[in-house]
Amino acid sequence: MPRIELEYFAQLGEQAGRRTETRETSVATAAALYDELRAAYGFVLPPEQMRVAVNAAFRPWTQGLRDGDHVVFIPPVSGG
Repeated sequence: MPRIELEYFAQLGEQAGRRTETRETSVATAAALYDELRAAYGFVLPPEQMRVAVNAAFRPWTQGLRDGDHVVFIPPVSGG
């Protein structure tokens, strides 16, 4: 099974209880990986409200994943 390096920002990190992790997964795409993580951690944000980066580049949710990929799900940012 591929091992994926994950990094969580903002509320995703809070909901996961961590900022980074390495996860073994059998899913094939970034969208399927996010669905797996939603089930595991209860993420409430839908993918349509976020961006995904794979290996430091924004990618479509249909992006295929390979062993060693670094994936970051980027929620909307608010500030003041």
